[in-house]
Amino acid sequence: MKKVDYIYIYNGNFITLLNLIRELIKHKIIPLNIKDNSYNANLFDKLVTLKINEDEEIIKNIIDNLGINIFNTIYKLYLSNHNNKELLIYYFTIYSIKYHNNIYYMRNIPVINECLKVGKYVQNENHKIKGFLRFKELKNNILYAEINPENNILPLLVKHFKERLKNEYWLIKDVKRNIIAIYDKKDIILKNCEDIKIELNEYSNKEMKFEELWKEFYQTIGIKERKNDRCRMNFMPKKYWQYILEVSDER
Repeated sequence: MKKVDYIYIYNGNFITLLNLIRELIKHKIIPLNIKDNSYNANLFDKLVTLKINEDEEIIKNIIDNLGINIFNTIYKLYLSNHNNKELLIYYFTIYSIKYHNNIYYMRNIPVINECLKVGKYVQNENHKIKGFLRFKELKNNILYAEINPENNILPLLVKHFKERLKNEYWLIKDVKRNIIAIYDKKDIILKNCEDIKIELNEYSNKEMKFEELWKEFYQTIGIKERKNDRCRMNFMPKKYWQYILEVSDER
């Protein structure tokens, strides 16, 4: 393998990234870094954009040759907010080719340990928000919820709610990334919020009454003498409170 001092640029698309990494491995190139096209280069950066074949079958190839667990870890790395996630995916792919599923026992290798930590971080945040997410009913009877996660977990989150609320129309908005998931009782579509024409702040009368009742219920069942704010924040971190109805007023 030949190490070069180039930063390789791609268009931010997951499929493109996987194809780029395959090309680098094929030509035995170890890049200085890999960044999407929003990267702000400094004066001394050497940027390279390769013209590569957009092979849509690459995900299937990874799963067939390396296994579903390795693909899932790669995808979680891609969804993470790690500053060098693309480079982590590059090295994780190389080591996966060598060790296959044994890679999960190679935590003594620093880059693998970092990959597994980041993947776990994404997985844990997705798990937490499944419980913290609160839907509200809009005037058109569509359920609507907002999230503001550290990682881009919306593509993972929607799979859970497609099964949980398969007979409802719903929307989930990632406020930080300005993207929204739309479910029409059949398919899920991820769109930029600027492309959506639905009024997202007009709630139904039933919703407003339900919110009042839920807050009153939450306060009524609480036992003042047993209140432990530190313990509560361990299970329900304060950064999520803005979108949790029963504690949103306490932020």
